Amino acid sequence: MTVPLDPPAVFAEFIERVACYDPVPDTGPVAVIGLRTALGEATFQVSDHVVRAMCRALEAYRDPDDRGTCSSCGSRSLDENLHCRDCGRLHGILGAVIAEHARRVAADPSYGPPG
Repeated sequence: MTVPLDPPAVFAEFIERVACYDPVPDTGPVAVIGLRTALGEATFQVSDHVVRAMCRALEAYRDPDDRGTCSSCGSRSLDENLHCRDCGRLHGILGAVIAEHARRVAADPSYGPPG
């Protein structure tokens, strides 16, 4: 079971970790961030340093399910085996190896049913 995140607590912890490295401390807030979730709400006054750190963290984030785009249909629905759930194409080295093997099998009559 996945433990639910507490976004206001996560934001507060991030701000605390980053704010102590502000090269110009005590200059006052440049932004106010409000966050409301089912678990509660919070308002954070943050410095330019913290805003920049948040922006860099968000820019650097990559979803674990992001496996790129399908080169055939452009979908972002590649599964863990790089199989496109929308058009059925296999991608990457695995897809190339399987496709090449399938072509060889299809062209070789010895792979057919015994008979």
